[in-house]
Amino acid sequence: MATLTPINTDKAPAAIGPYSQAMAVNGMLFVSGQIPVNPATQELQLGPVKEQAALVLDNLRAVLEAGGSDMNHVVKTTVFLKDMNDFAAVNEVYAEKFGDARPARAAVQVSRLPKDVSVEIECVAVVSKL
Repeated sequence: MATLTPINTDKAPAAIGPYSQAMAVNGMLFVSGQIPVNPATQELQLGPVKEQAALVLDNLRAVLEAGGSDMNHVVKTTVFLKDMNDFAAVNEVYAEKFGDARPARAAVQVSRLPKDVSVEIECVAVVSKL
């Protein structure tokens, strides 16, 4: 039977509900959706969507690293946008943060996100280190 290992780090925002920041199982890491919350203060950082996306991806990176992975080992992301008109701006930041990595991805517009943020991103990655 597979062992499920919850992953939590203070370098990313605390979960705002009854879930883990990520779960590791069978060499895979399933990272919960990250929103633009400053992990040091737990304060919401609203502002231009590019700034929100940058913080979201920094939070995602922190959880990946806590789970023994990194941006280069992300297999798939899902990008949730409050407004699809922000797609190009988020793409710019996404490309910067992922560099040469090009994981599979879905991007969808949703009617509302937690705390009314503009962007949330979740991912699945391969655990690259123990």
